[in-house]
Amino acid sequence: MKYTMKKMFFSILLALFAFFATATAQCRYDMKTIQREKLNRGVVAVKSRMGKVYVTWRSLGSDKKGEPFQVYRNGELLTKKALTTGGTFFEDKKPLTNQDATYEVRGGGLNGSYTLRADAPAGYIAIPLEKPQGGMTPDSVTYDYVANDCSIGDVDGDGQYEIFLKWEPTNYKDNSHDGFTGNVFIDCYTLEGKRLWRIDLGKNIRAGAHYTQFMVYDFDGDGKAEMMCKTADGTTDGTGAVIGDASKDWRRPVPTATNPNKRKQEKHQMGRILDGPEFLTVFDGKTGRNLCTVDYVPSRGSVNVWGDEYGNRVDRFLAGVAYLDGKRPSAVFCRGYYSRTVIAAWDWDGRQLRQHWVFDTDQPEWNSYAGQGNHNLRIADFDGDGCDEICIGSMAVDHDGRGLYNTGFGHGDAIHLVPEPDGKLYIWDCHENKRDGVDLREAATGKIIFQHSLPNDVGRCLAADIDPTNPGHELWSISEKGIYNTKGEVLHDTMPDKLTINFAIWWDGDLLREQLDRAAVYKYDYEQNKVKRIARFDGCAFNNHTKSNPCLQADILGDWREEVVTRTKDSDELRIYVSGSPTQYRITCLEEDIPYRLSVATQNVGYNQPPEPGFYLGPDNMSYLK
Repeated sequence: MKYTMKKMFFSILLALFAFFATATAQCRYDMKTIQREKLNRGVVAVKSRMGKVYVTWRSLGSDKKGEPFQVYRNGELLTKKALTTGGTFFEDKKPLTNQDATYEVRGGGLNGSYTLRADAPAGYIAIPLEKPQGGMTPDSVTYDYVANDCSIGDVDGDGQYEIFLKWEPTNYKDNSHDGFTGNVFIDCYTLEGKRLWRIDLGKNIRAGAHYTQFMVYDFDGDGKAEMMCKTADGTTDGTGAVIGDASKDWRRPVPTATNPNKRKQEKHQMGRILDGPEFLTVFDGKTGRNLCTVDYVPSRGSVNVWGDEYGNRVDRFLAGVAYLDGKRPSAVFCRGYYSRTVIAAWDWDGRQLRQHWVFDTDQPEWNSYAGQGNHNLRIADFDGDGCDEICIGSMAVDHDGRGLYNTGFGHGDAIHLVPEPDGKLYIWDCHENKRDGVDLREAATGKIIFQHSLPNDVGRCLAADIDPTNPGHELWSISEKGIYNTKGEVLHDTMPDKLTINFAIWWDGDLLREQLDRAAVYKYDYEQNKVKRIARFDGCAFNNHTKSNPCLQADILGDWREEVVTRTKDSDELRIYVSGSPTQYRITCLEEDIPYRLSVATQNVGYNQPPEPGFYLGPDNMSYLK
């Protein structure tokens, strides 16, 4: 008895410590004044493979702890008593008929409903796509189209997200390769499958992972999302209006020189766009209409100042969304990371696009920050001042546009935000220079917690809580032989087969995170140090070759677990897969966490990275449960 009481006492102390650690976490946004989305209940009903139906819905920040919910089907009450504990998840075991079924969830002062069609597929929501017509480039290469990156935004203010989809031509290019590409298109679809509009970025925007980063967010606070991206002469908006001069073709032509050296130079630049105007455009989310277009900052200027002579590094772009004043979101557009790096922040008030600030490593004060950028970025309130900072690799920029810190470890391919149970934020970063390997550092100061110098290119790394016997996150990389904790200590000195370094996802019902890779979900067995597949998305394909990304991974609807948006192999359909695993945990919709929402917005940037919240979500601190 004494031992039990003593154990209970220490458990209470641990819980209190966890609570106050969370309460004093470094992300300290003023949730009363910060501009945020107003989400609806997010009800969704999906057939299981066993023929039953699972219904799941959002728990919102406005709901009280133990909020009672009732579930109805076609007006008939299914829950004998209100659901006040456990997850916002209900399994309907009654036989279905051959008619559509409308499920309604009532509670929290915000009811929601979803109509499940009688012919609905099992496990996912299907969105039929309208694939653009393929074509032929000036050098007689034919191409088709593949559904690529997605983003989300509420374009009409009803609290439900719409899907923004980028179409990539099959002849898209990495910046290091010459050649023509087809045009890039961006569509907007409702979850019911209606296409609202299509934007054609035109022949003067090259296709590839580093060229078009599109930011979808409610920038002006009117409750409806806009989209911002780089445009050029000939871009056609969702209403058919053309931006710039449609007659201009700024692509470098097919080589004509007879001199071998000159011809080689022309070949290396063929299809690249190294001249002509560059724009930044705000599009209306509901119609795709051009609301405002300004000159892109920075301009390309002389190509060689970005790191080469032929146009590889001048067109390396990043983008993001950040609350730089702690109240309203700004769009952040970046150019360059191998040498010169420029970050331009913009504010949209519904009428004008105004420059917030510009950070430029050509400024003498920031010369040392040159060459430190990644193919991706992380944004959150790192230092607890209520405003967002921006980390784009080995360097970070403060909310006021001044350099925050620079580790000097150089360029890398992947970067992760790591919130620990004690409330502190860390950055887990990997490097490509065959020298600096991987490092874990404090997000606020850049202080190195540990580093593993490695003589090879560390292409990918990942951080996730996959082992409940170790407090907090586990860390690993493609080049490491083991799994580490955040102190740099070895947890397992061998890397199990199939432990992916691509995406981590909350999929099943527990609080540990799973792995998402190659159209499947995997679960780490921490006792056996093995990995097993727990879900597979048949008939689907992930994107971006070795990166193996879904079109999108995010908490789009339903409870706190994340959905997987992926294309079918023929790109005729988008599928939104919803977890059918019951969960006992009730957690506020992850999209209401600012860092998580911002990382969903930036998921389509460069080499896609999984969304990560600004608070620790796992079994070592459960003060966030409702």
